Amino acid sequence: MHQWDLSLFSVTPAASLLSRCVSRGAVCQEEIDSVSSKRSPAFSSHLQEAEQRIRAVKQLDELHLEAELLQVVKESADVTHSRSLAGRFQMLQMLSDHLQQLLKELNSLRQRLTTPPGHTHLPVHAHLHRCVLEVVKMSLDFMETLEEKLDSVHSCSSTTDRLSQLSSSLAQLLVQTADLQNLSNQVPQWRDVHL
Repeated sequence: MHQWDLSLFSVTPAASLLSRCVSRGAVCQEEIDSVSSKRSPAFSSHLQEAEQRIRAVKQLDELHLEAELLQVVKESADVTHSRSLAGRFQMLQMLSDHLQQLLKELNSLRQRLTTPPGHTHLPVHAHLHRCVLEVVKMSLDFMETLEEKLDSVHSCSSTTDRLSQLSSSLAQLLVQTADLQNLSNQVPQWRDVHL
């Protein structure tokens, strides 16, 4: 005989009656299983209606519980969302302040750059005057020789072009030399034929 574990199921009056019948041997479990699988009208229609009502009440309770859980989740999401919005607003405010600071610095830099350099002077310590003069002389020498250096760079590029032209001319000259040698070898043969 098969015993039901009633702790796993909700016990209806019909289920408790059937379990007592099975435990006393009045009905075997296989008969109950075959009857319940066939859904024969062996049980009263009132019992089936009661079971359907109980199932409907359980489903309603589950739906209410799910709705309450969804409401709690929604409320916590709203709180989290409002916190994240506050954080985003604070980040945007910091970014705006930073951009305003950059604009102020940009305006002061623009004013400094637009003033002519003759009106500004850089303080140079006395022990550095000699070094400043040397740097000025070096920069003047560099500016004088800059044009020569640029010409030499341009001539280097033209030199490579000229070298490539020279090599192609050499190749043409070698081809013409080979043709000339062939013709010079044929000239004695023509003499012999015409004489």
